[in-house]
Amino acid sequence: MVLRRFLRDSGHLVRPAIVLLAAMGLFLVVRSAVIPKAFGQYGHYRPGALDAIRARPISFAGQDTCVACHDEQAKVRAAGKHAHVACEACHGPLAKHADDPTANVPKRPEVANLCRRCHEKDAAKPQGFPQVATVEHSAGMACNSCHQPHNPHL
Repeated sequence: MVLRRFLRDSGHLVRPAIVLLAAMGLFLVVRSAVIPKAFGQYGHYRPGALDAIRARPISFAGQDTCVACHDEQAKVRAAGKHAHVACEACHGPLAKHADDPTANVPKRPEVANLCRRCHEKDAAKPQGFPQVATVEHSAGMACNSCHQPHNPHL
């Protein structure tokens, strides 16, 4: 009798609780259908992604590969402010070029956009990082008309 009276008097609480439990159950069913079974097995990623990544062709050659053939440019870069910037950060992925240099000649990057990507004035960048308002700084001239990209202060 007490239970019946409780259910009658607290129906306004029981109904939302039932709806909440049903929604949680539906969420768990959808979640189990959407999230791969192995997710979280080795941390916060899907282990099967490693196989998918390995199946993709390699697109970056790596710093050592670039330096092996382009040692003069590497020496200039090593002496300058860009010493710790990888070649492919500016020149793009070059594994195909490294495999066959004559058949896959890379294009030179468009200097104005290339330099602007890192050096355009932005309040979010660290104070000591070299920044310029490119429109005011160069008056429309390409950066490499005054600066050498591998060692900008030469």
